[in-house]
Order: sequence, then C-alpha cells, then structure tokens
Amino acid sequence: MQIVETTNEGLKRAYTVTIPAKDISARVEGEIQKIAPQVRMPGFRPGKVPANLVKKMHGEAIHREALNTTIREAMDKLVADNSLRPAMNPDVALGEGYEQGKDAELTVSLEVLPVIEAPAIDGLKLEKLIVPVAESAIDEAVERIASQQQRFETKDGAAEDGDQVIIDFTGKLDGVEFEGGKAEKAPLVIGSGRFIPGFEEQLVGIKAGDERTITVTFPEDYQAENLKGKETTFDIVAHEVKAPAETKIDDDFAKELGLEGLDQLKELLKGQLEQETAGLTRTAMKRSLLDQLAAGHDFDVPPTMVEAEFSQIWQQLTHEASHEEDPEAALKEIEAEKDDYRKIAERRVRLGLLLSEIGQTNGVEVSQQEMSMLVSQAAQQYRPEDRQRFMEYVANDPMMAAQLRAPLYEDKVVDFLIEKAEVTEREVTRDELQAAIEADTDEASAKKPAAKKAPAKKAAAKKADVAADEGDAEEPAAKKAPAKKAAAKQADDADADEAEKPAAKKAPAKKAAAKKADDADAEGEAKPAAKKPAAKKAPAKKAAAKTED
Repeated sequence: MQIVETTNEGLKRAYTVTIPAKDISARVEGEIQKIAPQVRMPGFRPGKVPANLVKKMHGEAIHREALNTTIREAMDKLVADNSLRPAMNPDVALGEGYEQGKDAELTVSLEVLPVIEAPAIDGLKLEKLIVPVAESAIDEAVERIASQQQRFETKDGAAEDGDQVIIDFTGKLDGVEFEGGKAEKAPLVIGSGRFIPGFEEQLVGIKAGDERTITVTFPEDYQAENLKGKETTFDIVAHEVKAPAETKIDDDFAKELGLEGLDQLKELLKGQLEQETAGLTRTAMKRSLLDQLAAGHDFDVPPTMVEAEFSQIWQQLTHEASHEEDPEAALKEIEAEKDDYRKIAERRVRLGLLLSEIGQTNGVEVSQQEMSMLVSQAAQQYRPEDRQRFMEYVANDPMMAAQLRAPLYEDKVVDFLIEKAEVTEREVTRDELQAAIEADTDEASAKKPAAKKAPAKKAAAKKADVAADEGDAEEPAAKKAPAKKAAAKQADDADADEAEKPAAKKAPAKKAAAKKADDADAEGEAKPAAKKPAAKKAPAKKAAAKTED
C-alpha cells in the first residue's frame, strides 16, 4: 500500500492511498475459501462446491465486502503511521475508474485535532456566591404549595366564578360523540382557563343535579384536525358544587401531604431551595472558570467540528423561532446575528477541546459504573421494549457512547478545576446571584455588532459564555429529593386534573431565545441524535384534554 501526503495546511490533511489489486484479490480469495464449505448447491455434496462456482455466484458481494474491509484497514494504517488525531471521520473517495482487478486509488481528506500546549490551570481564582435561605423564602414556598392544594367544600346553591364543579360531560360534533370528548365526575374550577374558551363561562349558575347542553367552538389552532374551528355541543351533568375553603397552614396541612408536621415540610423546602441556589452558584463559578480558560488559551479549531456545533445551535434556534408569535420576524432577527452564533460555536468547540485536554492530562475519568448509569438513564426515554436495544446500540457504537459521556466528563473536569482554584465566598441575595449570571450575557451582547435586542436574553450569548453550564442551572430540579409524599402528591393531583379536562386555550409559545437559554446544552448534547430506536410515544391526548405547548 502506498500513501502520499498531498496537503498539510494548518489542521487540514489530504492523502492519496493506493491499494494494490493483488491485496484486494488475496482477501477475496481468502473469503471464498472461508465460505465455500458452507455453500449449498444442487448437484454437489455439502462443502464440495468448487471455489470458482462460489466466486461466480457470490463474487461481486464478496469483492465489495473485501474492498470495504481493505479500505478500513488502510485508513487505520494511515492514521497510525502518521500519528493522526482525526477531528471527525475522514472523507474517503474511491477513484471513479475503479474496476475489479485494478489498484484501488483513494483520496482521503480530514481535519486533525490541534496540538494544545499544557493548559495553565494554576492561579485560577473564583468567587463563590452563596445565597442564604431566608425564612421568608421558605414561607413563600409553603404558601405556594398551599395555593396549589386549594381545598373546596360542598355548598348549596348555584356555581359562581371560582367555584369547583364536579361534572360529567359528553362532547358531540354534528350530534355525534367524538373521540376523547367524554369524562365522568371531572373536577373543574370555573375561571381557571383550563377548558376551551366559552366552556367554563356557561357553567356559572349550574347546581348539583342540573343537566344542560352548552355550545362551544374549538380554536382554529386546536391539535385535532377534525375539531379545528368546529362548533360542538357538550351535554353536562352536575354532581356537586364546591366553594373555595381556606387552607390553614399548620401541622394538619403538612400531614395531608404525607409528612410528620409543618417543621418537616419547611425543612424539606429549605433543602430544595438550597439545592436550587447551589446550582445557580455553580453556574456562576463555571462561567467565570470558562472565561478565564478562554482568555488564557487561543488555538485553531477544526472547521468541521465548528460547523457541526453551529448546525446544532442553528437548528435549535430556528426551531424555536418558528414557534414565536411572529416566526418571520424571529427568523429574520437570528439570521442577522448568524455570524455571532458561528463565533459562539467556535468558542464552545475550543473550550470543549481544552477541557478534554485538561482532563486527560490530569487523569480525570468517567468510571464504568457512571457510564452504565448514564446509558440506563438515557434509555428511559424509549419504550420499555426498546430500552435493551438502545443499550446494546450504545455498547456497539463508540460515537454514541462518547456523545453520552461528554457532558458528564466535562462536569468532572470542571469540578476538578474548581477544587484546584483559589475560591473565596461572598453572601448575596438570589437576585444578585441571578444578576451576576446574566451580567456576562449582557457583556457578551454588548460586544456584538449593533443589533435589535430581543425581549428575552439571547440564548447564544449565554452559550458563548458557558458552553454547557445552563445544564447546571437546571441540575437542582433534576437532582433534588422530593418532599417525600408532598411533591409526589402534588404531581399526582396535577396529573389527575390534566387527565380529565377538555382542551384548554393554547399557551403562548415561549420565546425561542429564552427557552434556548434555559435548556442550553443539557438537552442537545446528551441526547442521542441519530440511529436510535423508536422513541417512546407519548400517549395520544384526548380531544378534550388540555393542549400543551
């Protein structure tokens, strides 16, 4: 095999590789000899089919596989002999005039990872902003739970705005019941806005035992095609009318949530608040850390990696912009800042390579147990019958495994650097902590060319500063321990309410930039992107169930 380097410019490399025809033929013959004993053909005893007939029957497929195997081996040799560290899979092209029996002429182009000098990690200084949990914040959290656990007591007389009614309803389109438009003993608070426009208002004045038929028109943007903009009727049977009752915050209230008393509820909520602010504190520290690393290291990065990162950012931004109230204006706005987003992608790639180098130099590793937990967690997004198939796929695909591993590895490197840094602590309020996190966003935005500022913080500005730390900001919500049965009970109650309610007014789409800033990389980076088993399907929502954004 002959290898000739044709390009060596910066991180770009190109080669011509010539694989002699005799090497390919030798592999073909070897494969024929291997499979011949297994071939069955009328007129021949098992295992006695002549090799020339086997070649005539299967030669083309065998040659194709032999050629592919030989090319893969040639690429491995090219990388090893030239001590290459490919940034992405090499681009390999077989000469157009290739035929069986001829030498295989390959053109290979690739980009290599930069050689990064030993990263300077000494002298890092970080400020840890600590937010003490005030009693007032705990009281507010208790009151929020109390408001979510609104109690109702049966009352005599007609239902008023704010009352809860327990009803059966049956929806009909042109006199015929439609799928999902029926429920029994469904609780509904009049004025809550949970049902489609016009539904709740027509229940004012209803009494226990009353029956009535109401007429409502489904919204034009309703998810069920057969109901969009259609006038329908609902037959209503009222079982009970309840008025709001005062929720007294005391030990009995906490016990209703499955706790021992109010003190335990407050202690659990205090712990949750501490975890939430700890996540924000880490985000601020990580941002400062990455800023210091970025300022102290500058090197070329592979354009293909930058383009891949940019494509991911751009895909998410355009998706979110398409769900804005004015998609055309939102798309035009991000298009005007396309170059800024590309710079953000470049910075993220550079920081990723830098963190990887620091981790390898200092022996940071993701254990097999940690990796198994990552794969198991990722498998939960699939249907139960597909989870094992997904885990096997990850086990056999190094690229997918690396994709799952990357965010955890980065966090471990960041934790290592924080431990190495000189850290000083300062008490602040939560608002001050949030302002400190957003300060870098505003500074990054100020460095951009003059452009119309979006109402919400630009996602890209945040991504420019932190790579993946918005994921850290989300961590407490994912990791915090539920307040025993309190959180579970709230979730159960909410689910019970959602399951039986007719379609509500569609919530306005979140601002693309704001949502992007919140979700950041915790969604995009860790989630498998391709070749994955069919994801778990969401249950089909009832036509009468609330529309979710």
